[in-house]
Amino acid sequence: MNKKIFFLCLFIFSAGSGMVSGKESEQDWISLFDGTLNDWKASENTASFTLRDGAIVANGPRSHLFYVGPVGNAIFTDFELKVDVMTKSGANGGIYFHTEFQKTGWPDKGFEVQVNNTYDRDPKKTGSLYMMDNVNTKTASDDVWFTEHIIVKGRHVIIKIDDKEAVVDWTEDNPPSPPSRFPKRVLSSGTFALQGHDPGSTVYYKNIRVRPLPVIDFGLVDYHVHLKGGLTIEEAVKMSKKRGVKFGIAQNCGRGFNVTDDDGLKDFLEKLEGKPVYKAMQAEGREWLGMFSPEWIAKFDYVFSDAMTFTDDRGRRTRLWIKDEVNIDDEQQFMDMLLGKTVGILNNEPIDIYVNPTFLPAEIAGRYDDLWTEQRMMKVIEAAVKNDVAIEINARFMIPSATFIKLAKKAGAKFALGTNNGGKDLGNLEYCRRMIRECKLTESDFFKPRPAGKRAIDRWKSPK
Repeated sequence: MNKKIFFLCLFIFSAGSGMVSGKESEQDWISLFDGTLNDWKASENTASFTLRDGAIVANGPRSHLFYVGPVGNAIFTDFELKVDVMTKSGANGGIYFHTEFQKTGWPDKGFEVQVNNTYDRDPKKTGSLYMMDNVNTKTASDDVWFTEHIIVKGRHVIIKIDDKEAVVDWTEDNPPSPPSRFPKRVLSSGTFALQGHDPGSTVYYKNIRVRPLPVIDFGLVDYHVHLKGGLTIEEAVKMSKKRGVKFGIAQNCGRGFNVTDDDGLKDFLEKLEGKPVYKAMQAEGREWLGMFSPEWIAKFDYVFSDAMTFTDDRGRRTRLWIKDEVNIDDEQQFMDMLLGKTVGILNNEPIDIYVNPTFLPAEIAGRYDDLWTEQRMMKVIEAAVKNDVAIEINARFMIPSATFIKLAKKAGAKFALGTNNGGKDLGNLEYCRRMIRECKLTESDFFKPRPAGKRAIDRWKSPK
């Protein structure tokens, strides 16, 4: 096994206790820089980054160099990062974390740890958590190598220079209060980036190594993956292994989709035969129960549906993601109707997971917290618990809210995770991981596919 992947898996699936291990060995660290830029991608002005004497040199017009390599799929949540840095006189630079590739400009997402010993146009010195916890005294010198050590665990960030006493020991507010200029400066997940600040700044970076810290001490399953946008089952299996996350591959079944009868179910199941994935049926619309036999539905590992397609109270077919099919004359009346449709699905349809929960059409999505009152949330939760239906935490739409999840956990609901890709790009489970941590979910809170004979379709009796 590749050494990088071995240690990555070790950290993902083993639990850890402290912020920093007092006696970690060198093998605990994974190198992100092999002397080339193969695992890195520069934004604007790519020539601002060159290689010299085993180091990355940043010098030239503004540019940022993002890690895009295989370690952690370039997504890091809790970690320790060490970077050896050397500045020339008057240089400004930085090291970003929890960020993402951006073609131009200063990265919007994530945090910058400052590199600045003698750049006199900015008082924020090396080690500052830029705009969040600034260091105004000199912590390192030009023309000599020093190490920036960044530690992130939960809402806590520690920054050390040369492993001396922390120059920053910062805890994020709950809820976060990012600066107005950078509203995405909140702790989440993401990659790392090195900053090339300006033509007058020369900064050397080398010996870049990371020690992932365990965020979740149990294996994750993405139950909501589609073979869309040209994604093949072989590619999905490869991606599942790379991420260390088991996939459930789902087929959209129902009116207006490619699969509309048992023969279509049979063809899909044959495609997945022998593959190391769960086989899932996404039941679309409310007509699906009359289109497929219980015998063929029962051949899937689980069935899920949502409340995004229904016939409204005036007999109009409604798909919540299509603007022209959504009719909202009165917000409260619309919400009451949507609530009734949702509870009806949970009570009357043989589904194992309720997906895209609490989705609202674009017209009113900005009023989510006002419209999804606790009373409405509890009616959905109570119906899910009563009917033993798991509730999806959806990474694509970032729903339901933490408030909903906490109420559902208290009520004894089970949860499932889903990326719900609309194309070949699966995205990631960043929102799901954040909700697991924030809502203190444990392995026992999560859905597991049931054996044949105990699935929702097996327990279902057609409403009289």
